[in-house]
Amino acid sequence: MGPFVIDYFHPNVFETIKEWPPDIFADYVRLSEMLVLYGPNLRMPHSRAMGDSLFELRARSASGDARVMYCFRHGRRIVILHAFRKNTRHTADYDLALSRKRLKEIRRD
Repeated sequence: MGPFVIDYFHPNVFETIKEWPPDIFADYVRLSEMLVLYGPNLRMPHSRAMGDSLFELRARSASGDARVMYCFRHGRRIVILHAFRKNTRHTADYDLALSRKRLKEIRRD
């Protein structure tokens, strides 16, 4: 089996990621390369299951933390649903709700 392929729910999701500080962006690139290779076998501390087929990629650096919410689709596809910088210890309800809403939209396709 070959590696996974990353798609973005919307181009704005990748635009958000590109605007992160360079060290957070670099960690995202490193983690996304690992995700492409290992898929659902990537675990903590790099990735965490959030329930109902939703996962988070956990980018960290001196500039702070960021999260990328994603899901797996048929054909070895990974869809990046939402990306945001973390300001608190817990993921905000808004970010989880938006990620879950987009996951439902993906499932309808």
